[in-house]
Amino acid sequence: MNIQSFFRPVLAATLLALLLGGCSAYRDLRPGVVQDVTPLAVMENQSVEVPPLPSIAPASDYLVGAGDVLFVNVDGRPELGSPVLSGSKLSGSRVDGQGRIRLPLVGSVAVAGLNLDQIQQRLAEAFSVYLKQPWVVVEVAEYRSQPVNLLGQFKNPGTYYLDRPLTLIQGVALGGGLLDSANLRSARLLRGERTQPVDIYQLLTSGSPQQNTWLQAGDTIYVPDDRNQNVFVFGAVKKPGPVPMPNGRLFLDAALASSGLDEIGGDQRFVRIIRSLSATKGQLLVVDLGRSLRGEALPYNLQEGDIIYVPRSGIGNWNQALSEMLPSLQALSAVLQPFVQIKFLRED
Repeated sequence: MNIQSFFRPVLAATLLALLLGGCSAYRDLRPGVVQDVTPLAVMENQSVEVPPLPSIAPASDYLVGAGDVLFVNVDGRPELGSPVLSGSKLSGSRVDGQGRIRLPLVGSVAVAGLNLDQIQQRLAEAFSVYLKQPWVVVEVAEYRSQPVNLLGQFKNPGTYYLDRPLTLIQGVALGGGLLDSANLRSARLLRGERTQPVDIYQLLTSGSPQQNTWLQAGDTIYVPDDRNQNVFVFGAVKKPGPVPMPNGRLFLDAALASSGLDEIGGDQRFVRIIRSLSATKGQLLVVDLGRSLRGEALPYNLQEGDIIYVPRSGIGNWNQALSEMLPSLQALSAVLQPFVQIKFLRED
């Protein structure tokens, strides 16, 4: 026997062991017995989708709000309109928190919620008490009432101000593009305290028009990085919570080994996984972990953001499983994928 033929079966056995890497146990086979190994141990796979956010086009005219700075010219007389700084630099009149500006003669005038033509008409009426047929010109010197926040992996993150109606993709462009470390599948649009059902990944990769919603004042576009990737394990484990994914790879059995199955061990035949594909699409999976552990199926590869739930006993359906998972999801809602926040944690 030459050395090459001697090592061939050893090499085959080694490759099989690597293929089944992550399996903490499998049953021994008698010599000559062939064990079929299925590619996956998925028993159930449901696709779930969230309807896109309704998008209503805003008014084309800019509506003035608190914080904006207006330049007001009345009859070309500087003493009646907005103040002028030294060097003939325009200063303007800032709209206060009550939505008003102050001008000579007429005092405080409400302007918030009006467009420029409406403000000019209102000021002309106010000055007509003191002047005969006054003409008034109003311009926006500074836009400050409608902020949009760009956070995360933008080349130029920060707060920008709407000076006209902008769509989501135009808002992303304000940040000068995205860094290579941007994690688009986890990107989200935050409005108030809610994550909105908008798929930024689909918008930027395929130009999906239904995802290109109109921005509103106060919106935040958040694009996290792809460096700190985790899955989340709950249920019959000793250490529930996030489990890191080294180099973005992790098998199901390794994740559960890291969390530590409790003494009861849970029902490993019906391990539930909520998988986020984007902010509006996901999957509900049921995996028979026991098949992988016995060597009957390949180890199940997880994806970033997967939520794994090991039931303590047999669970009849997903509604029951979700009701048991909900307290754990709520406790970590801030770091979960946007799909989970939108689909399972919203209170409408």
